[in-house]
Amino acid sequence: MTNVAFIALACGLIIGLGAIGACIGIGIMGGKFIEASARQPELMNTLQTKMFLLAGLIDAAFLIGVGIAMMFAFAAPNFGG
Repeated sequence: MTNVAFIALACGLIIGLGAIGACIGIGIMGGKFIEASARQPELMNTLQTKMFLLAGLIDAAFLIGVGIAMMFAFAAPNFGG
């Protein structure tokens, strides 16, 4: 396998594992939000604000990984090979 193939494999792993992690994180967080709002409905507005903030941070971490993968893919596609 050439270096270009390894770069493509690394980009796929970065994006794929990042997407899986973000989906699992948002799913767990959403479930805990539903539990907490069912137990204390009066706190739903403050919990919802915090949930959306954390969802944005989780997605931001995934998008940073996508940006790094795109940098690997397009910065030097013929590196060494």
